[in-house]
Amino acid sequence: MSTASIIDMGNRNSSVHETLGRFQQLFSNLCAGNMAELGSVYGDNVRFTDPFTTVHGIDELTEYFSGAYANVISCDFEFADPVISGEDVCIPWGMRLQHKRIRKGKVVKVDGISQLVIREGRVIAHRDYFDVGQLLYENLPVMGGVIRWLRNQAG
Repeated sequence: MSTASIIDMGNRNSSVHETLGRFQQLFSNLCAGNMAELGSVYGDNVRFTDPFTTVHGIDELTEYFSGAYANVISCDFEFADPVISGEDVCIPWGMRLQHKRIRKGKVVKVDGISQLVIREGRVIAHRDYFDVGQLLYENLPVMGGVIRWLRNQAG
């Protein structure tokens, strides 16, 4: 990501840009063995929401991610250009996930976007938006075929 590719709607805040860089670096390297790194990006009282849950505080976030990453073989993110308005950031991403329990460990691709609120160099709110069907439902043994067929018929 280059600075020129950032869409900045408000005043340029170097703390926000620096924190966003640490956020991207964190998720480029996150695995079950380095959950302690979450504290370098997130505030102690962070609120995190995704299609599966809402958690409050760094301890609950660490516990949630530890469970989510327990059976991950590999997970990497490709981030697109963020949109920044003051301390609010939206950053689109594509995730490539290999998970022991999803599609027998084959790569699953999921597109999403993270909405972040950054204050004093830490993410204090993080909400992920993504299609749960793309991650799970389309990859279930019987149901997945039906959902993929329905999606193809609708599109």
